[in-house]
Amino acid sequence: MKRALGILAALVLVLGALVFWLNQRGEDKISDAPPLAAPAADAVARGAYLVRAGNCVSCHTQRGGAQFAGGRAIETPFGTIYGSNLTPDKATGIGEWNADEFWRALHNGRARDGRLLYPAFPYANYTLLTRADADAIYAYLRTVPPVARPNTPHQLRWPYSTQTALAAWRALYFTAGAQENDAAKSPEWNRGAYLVRGLGHCSACHTTRNALGANANMMDLSGGLIPMQNWYAPSLTSSDEAGVSAWDLAHIERLLKTGIAPRGATLGPMAEVVLQSTQHLSDADLRAMAVYLKSLPPSAKASPSEAAPMSPRMAEIGAKIYEKQCAQCHGDKGEGIAGAYPALAGNRAVNLPVTANLVQVVLGGSFAPATAGNPRPFGMPPYATVLSDEEVAAVLSHIRTSWGNRSGAVSELEVNLQRSSTPP
Repeated sequence: MKRALGILAALVLVLGALVFWLNQRGEDKISDAPPLAAPAADAVARGAYLVRAGNCVSCHTQRGGAQFAGGRAIETPFGTIYGSNLTPDKATGIGEWNADEFWRALHNGRARDGRLLYPAFPYANYTLLTRADADAIYAYLRTVPPVARPNTPHQLRWPYSTQTALAAWRALYFTAGAQENDAAKSPEWNRGAYLVRGLGHCSACHTTRNALGANANMMDLSGGLIPMQNWYAPSLTSSDEAGVSAWDLAHIERLLKTGIAPRGATLGPMAEVVLQSTQHLSDADLRAMAVYLKSLPPSAKASPSEAAPMSPRMAEIGAKIYEKQCAQCHGDKGEGIAGAYPALAGNRAVNLPVTANLVQVVLGGSFAPATAGNPRPFGMPPYATVLSDEEVAAVLSHIRTSWGNRSGAVSELEVNLQRSSTPP
């Protein structure tokens, strides 16, 4: 018995040492240099641009709060993570951090005091950033107004709240890396890959995650349900979802710049990305992202599943609601109004196998982002207090089975689950 316990203890020690080593690999030595006192103007300007490209403000700014002062709640299946204070306040922000410590946070996912950071902060993507870009971001953040706001403690369930569990997760799923340019591709393509894979962290939403919140490959952009938000980020490799391999480059650029394009529009979380981030990118970077996204290998088409049937009663209810609430904007036959309201006939978003986004739009309404290129977007009002779960299911079922759409009915249960689980 003692021998068995001894062997078990030895195995635990070996496993612990392995996990520790896996969490230390790739880390540079941290200097004791003081925080940057006077950032160069060109570095600050470059950093401000990169912060926009990375959409840092969305997670690190509480609604109605000071920019970058943290506090925004990020709901996860394991509990709530709160964005940290990135202002240069010495007591509560990153005012005491030096450039090496900031680089380690981005590249290795480790805080100044050595704590492992939770991957809601997308360091699995940011690890691809160059040191020069990390230093520029650091230089910019040194210049924002300091805000004395203590970080809100995360509210995670045990054991996810422990550093031990996080270390085990990282040992399994995270390795620090760097962008490796493809010599067979153009500089424009490689720049687009750097923005999409790294700074833009598109895979944070557009990738399916396992039960522990990890994705098999952060280069995989085959779509996934965004945890807790109840929005589906469609596949960027499927022509049936959000793939753009058949689009003109100019149309992809326009979508990222303005939120709308001839063949699609952004809504939900992606509308916020356009609002806070991509509309501010240079034309060259938008073109680079478009080149990369257009080049993504198309995923294999899934075998169409049998469409759920709609009862005659639901068909009657759905048709009446559509005529009363929807036809004025979207047309009697789902043809839409060019430049204002999208066509519903043949619309990829309407025909997605996942109905989460459709239910979200009807319940909560939807607007494209207000951008410089589309400052007054047309939108849709919410119907959560107007239509019952049965009525929402009926009208969506009508839309998904009319004018050539063959996607099948939406159940009342699907609507009820969305309504009851979506944060206010």
